[in-house]
Amino acid sequence: MFGLSYFKGLPTEYILKYSGGNVTREGAGLSFYYFRYNTQIVAVPTASSDATFVFNELTRNFQTVTIQGQFTWRITDPKKVSQLLNFTIDPLKRTNVSSDPEKLVTRISNIIQIETRSEIQTRSLEQTLGDAQTIASAVLSRMKEAAELKSIGVELISVYFLSTRPTSEVGKALEAEYRETLLQKADEAIYARRAAAVDEERKIKEKELASDRAIEEQRKALIVLQGENARQEAENRAQALGIEAEAKAKGAEMELAVYRSLEPRMLLALSMKSLGENAGSIGNLTITTELLASLLNTPARNS
Repeated sequence: MFGLSYFKGLPTEYILKYSGGNVTREGAGLSFYYFRYNTQIVAVPTASSDATFVFNELTRNFQTVTIQGQFTWRITDPKKVSQLLNFTIDPLKRTNVSSDPEKLVTRISNIIQIETRSEIQTRSLEQTLGDAQTIASAVLSRMKEAAELKSIGVELISVYFLSTRPTSEVGKALEAEYRETLLQKADEAIYARRAAAVDEERKIKEKELASDRAIEEQRKALIVLQGENARQEAENRAQALGIEAEAKAKGAEMELAVYRSLEPRMLLALSMKSLGENAGSIGNLTITTELLASLLNTPARNS
């Protein structure tokens, strides 16, 4: 009515009411009536906001890496920000009348990129890929101490690197190198397992050979013992046979000694008597007259 409207600000907005080019009211979450024809309302958000960024940088060894991350920020000096950028809103639609608020996110992202570049340029590609969060922490610390954000009334709350990637060609090369390293370790494990198996098999064969050697030595000792026993037995048998033959020879000599004192005719008579007693076991016997004559004509022995 009569161009009069009511505006109600949010608790997370710092409101500046301009009338006739001058600030007539300002504060967080203000509510007031205003005339549309001569009033401008600036609403600067003071709540924390999240934004993402993606940029490419060169490492110390001139390799390109793509940094993708997120940062959280908030406006700490709304009045200073309102003097640098246009945060005027359409109070009925509650939308910004310019794109300046988006430029603030871009400025913060650019400062993050500059600080990140100074960190990455001191590291190689491998170090950059492995120290992503360390780099993010260093960037956050440096930005909190730097004056760039304070000069525009902004505070950086956190910085995270969600991913740090090399180019696709370099990434494939790194993957191939790592894959080859893993395969080499796998081969080394296989070789070690095979070497252990061969070593165990060698130990088993050595034990088998030692066992066979012991058996052969025992067998050899047995053969030597058997040979010694056989030799000893043969010697004993020969000795026994010699004793027996000697005894028989002595017995025969003693038996023949009785007949040495007899005359041939007496010996012939005894012989004929013995032949007669054993006639049944004699198959054929021929005694010629010449044999008898020779025996009977033998001169008598001197006693």
